Amino acid sequence: MGSGDFSAYDALLKMARRGEAEALGRLLESCRNYLILLAELQLDRRLQSKVDAADVVQETFLRAHRSFADFHGLSEAEFLAWLRSILAAQVHDLLRRFLGAKCRDVRLEIRLREELDESADGARTLALATTEKDTPSEHAARGEWAVIVADALARLPDAYRQVILLHHFEKLALPEVAQRLGRSLESVEKLWVRGLVRLRRLLEGRRDALP
Repeated sequence: MGSGDFSAYDALLKMARRGEAEALGRLLESCRNYLILLAELQLDRRLQSKVDAADVVQETFLRAHRSFADFHGLSEAEFLAWLRSILAAQVHDLLRRFLGAKCRDVRLEIRLREELDESADGARTLALATTEKDTPSEHAARGEWAVIVADALARLPDAYRQVILLHHFEKLALPEVAQRLGRSLESVEKLWVRGLVRLRRLLEGRRDALP
């Protein structure tokens, strides 16, 4: 299912609610890059050597399959919000497992949900910054641009992607990005500019998919 294809989303959602596992699988698969992006941003740096974001998302999918009957939303934005809540619970469980009792506070899971929502907003903001025309607020509110941005970021070379994530999502200044990556500031600036140019091309190619 292509992001922005709302008739396809509606049809798959109806089939999934009739118990068709393949339809639910297609809905989830369309969100894979989006959830991997959020998981990468959310995983504590102390966990990144122990846990792979793709594995976290796969477990999120399993939980979504088991609890799909609890989802009562209609829109794609509501579906994405529901998946983010499952992902937050999964990350919370991992923090408790690897980092111990200090991560058992229920308020942590609430904070994780809020941070995941902020990361999703960051993806939509990046879309606005890298497309030549304004993205309609209706689209930004419904969340499909966040999915499109995640798909586009997944297609970038790792060096471009790392710089964009650190600068636009983790809000590090470019000198801080250079320090984090062990690169010169000049090389990071070049990667950032080239990455945005490549990302802009990918996003402009997807605008026609939106109504």
